[in-house]
Amino acid sequence: MAKLGKRTRAAREAFAGKENLSVEEAVALVKSSASAKFDETVEIAMNLGVDPRHADQMVRGVVGLPNGTGKDVRVAVFARGAKADEAKEAGADIVGAEDLMETIQGGTIDFDRCIATPDMMPIVGRLGKVLGPRNLMPNPKVGTVTMEVGQAVKNAKGGEVQFKAEKAGVIHAGVGKVSFDEAKLAENIRAFVSAVAKAKPTGAKGTYLKKIALSSTMGPGVSVDVSSAAGE
Repeated sequence: MAKLGKRTRAAREAFAGKENLSVEEAVALVKSSASAKFDETVEIAMNLGVDPRHADQMVRGVVGLPNGTGKDVRVAVFARGAKADEAKEAGADIVGAEDLMETIQGGTIDFDRCIATPDMMPIVGRLGKVLGPRNLMPNPKVGTVTMEVGQAVKNAKGGEVQFKAEKAGVIHAGVGKVSFDEAKLAENIRAFVSAVAKAKPTGAKGTYLKKIALSSTMGPGVSVDVSSAAGE
């Protein structure tokens, strides 16, 4: 078995025997144990009591974190004419139509969020097999298929986070950076958990919010008390 490094051992020792902490306790532990040479992302993982393979149990949504994500989000917009100009003025990194489709088909995906006006969807639809697996396909349910492209770009740049349950009913997301103030991280976490709670599907039975864990990019995870995260 590979020998653990000093930082890994120290982090595991700090987390040993600690579970179901309050949001504030978990944030403090994750922040104090982050030792990478870059500003690590604080990540949340939520285990939900759903089976996303059933349409009435799919969990998907979007939430604007009150203190942002600390991440520079690159935004691509499919639009023409005045709407293309609106997207550029709002700060979109890439704006195009057929030319953007061809770039993506050629294997270049240099963006984190994709927005489109409704009239562009016949073009964007051809990219389903490329953008879909990367969770980049524009969708009206999360506000990325819209005529209000300028606002959508600003939202994406300003700390908006999309979430979608994976096959096992787990949601992952970044909720800030370890450099953030503890109170701001706690506020972001509760805002995210609240949004997921409100997105409870009609087909969900039994316990919906089953487990929640926090970690930093390079650090171990710690379980969080669900009632603390849900603000109960």
